[in-house]
Amino acid sequence: MPQMFNQESANGFDFERYLSIARRRHLYFLVPLFLGWLAVWGASWVLPARYKSTTLILVEQPSMPRDYVKPNVNDDVQGRLQNITQQILSRTRLLHIIEELNLYSNEHRHLSVDEMIERMRKDIVVELVTDADKRVTAFKVNYTAPEALLAQQATSKLTNLFINENLEVRQQQSEGTTRFLEEQLESARQNLAGQEGKVREFKAQHVGELPAQLESNLQILGGLQSQLQTEERALDTAKQQQVYLETLLREYRTLHGATKSPEGSAMGLTAIDQELDKLKAQSADLSARYKDQFPEVRKLKQQIAAMERMREQVLADQQSKGSTTTDSAMAGSGDNMAALKDQPQVLQLQGQLRANAVEIKNHQQMIADLKSKIGGYQGRLNEEPVREQQLADLTRGYDQSKATYDELLKKKNESAMATSMELLQQGERFRIIDPPSLPTKPSFPDRVKFGGIGLLAGLALGLLVVGSLEVMDDRVYNEPDLKGLLPVAIISEIPVMTTPADDRAEQKRLRLGWVTAILAFIAILAGSAISYWKG
Repeated sequence: MPQMFNQESANGFDFERYLSIARRRHLYFLVPLFLGWLAVWGASWVLPARYKSTTLILVEQPSMPRDYVKPNVNDDVQGRLQNITQQILSRTRLLHIIEELNLYSNEHRHLSVDEMIERMRKDIVVELVTDADKRVTAFKVNYTAPEALLAQQATSKLTNLFINENLEVRQQQSEGTTRFLEEQLESARQNLAGQEGKVREFKAQHVGELPAQLESNLQILGGLQSQLQTEERALDTAKQQQVYLETLLREYRTLHGATKSPEGSAMGLTAIDQELDKLKAQSADLSARYKDQFPEVRKLKQQIAAMERMREQVLADQQSKGSTTTDSAMAGSGDNMAALKDQPQVLQLQGQLRANAVEIKNHQQMIADLKSKIGGYQGRLNEEPVREQQLADLTRGYDQSKATYDELLKKKNESAMATSMELLQQGERFRIIDPPSLPTKPSFPDRVKFGGIGLLAGLALGLLVVGSLEVMDDRVYNEPDLKGLLPVAIISEIPVMTTPADDRAEQKRLRLGWVTAILAFIAILAGSAISYWKG
């Protein structure tokens, strides 16, 4: 036989040789073929049937557009579905379904609780349905049970668990997100309140030195400087008035203390008239620049009125003195000085001097106060750059805290709206498209597939038997094999000589082979048809 296979490999595929083998060994091939198919196909009718119920669940997008309400839960449907699946496949939930539907009742004696739960986990299959962009748009839930109705009922329970668990998970995630943002918002609010307190305390401690008060400080400082200039001018005027009053009082005393003559009286009136003209000139100059309510203008008008009254009094004295006697006019100087002190003009001048002294003192006090205030405001302006930097450091943290608070407040409001949407079941949800099916044929065993597997097993078994017989058979059946065994060339050959009995036996063997082949073929076809129609 090794020589035969070597010769075959050298000369190529020998169809005649294999045909000869088929003629000799066809029964040894057909019987194992049929028996192998029959064993596998029969096993498919012996194994316990398993029925699979399937439901299709759609991942429905939120009914509210994302431009209006943004979801605050994880958009990874596949990840969330895996999480939900793990929760559903937990021991507690599966055990509840097993006890409620009395699953695996025929196996309670042989399986423990943990083994039944593990068995059910293997019987549950979740298949994802994705689109062209690999996004999960739907998924299938399959469950396999020994009975079709149990498979449908268990699939229905699992479907409800998936739908309810998805709603619960989304609501919990949404509420958890909202609570987290509320906690962060409260923390940001406290931080912002602390920043506001620091800024408020800083502003309270440095009133008048803040950058926002720079313009008002400059305006106030300008007003104080203007008031200082006005007070200084008023002080100069009051001092000039003091000098004038003192001069006038000396002249008046000199006028009334000297020897009275017509020439002396004329000289007193002349001095009064000159001073009156001088005051009127100053009043006209100030009136051209200031209003009548200006303090200096009022003072000059009062002084002019006093000088006019003094002039009228001097004229009245001269007229009354003209009718007196020379003896009374020549009275002693001591009596004249005493009379001078009692004159209304002297008293009036003395009163004006006292008032002028008070006025000078008030102006000096006002000037000192104004200089002190000006120094204070100048100090504020000098401190303004330092306060500006300090306030900038404080407000920088405040602005950041305010921005964080506003952002968290916006996110919290959006999250609250998304939570309301989830509570109203307007978010992403699972919806049943195909309800759990009631299987009419078992999903296992697939008898058609088992028939195909049996046919392949029978072919392999038949080829193995035929090949084994050929290997163990050392007889020579054809001329090439014989020539390969002999060391010399064949000169002649004796033809095969058969008897009628041998011919009848050969015919019988051929008919038996054909009948066996036909019966095996019919049996395989019939078994396949039964497997297809009866599942």
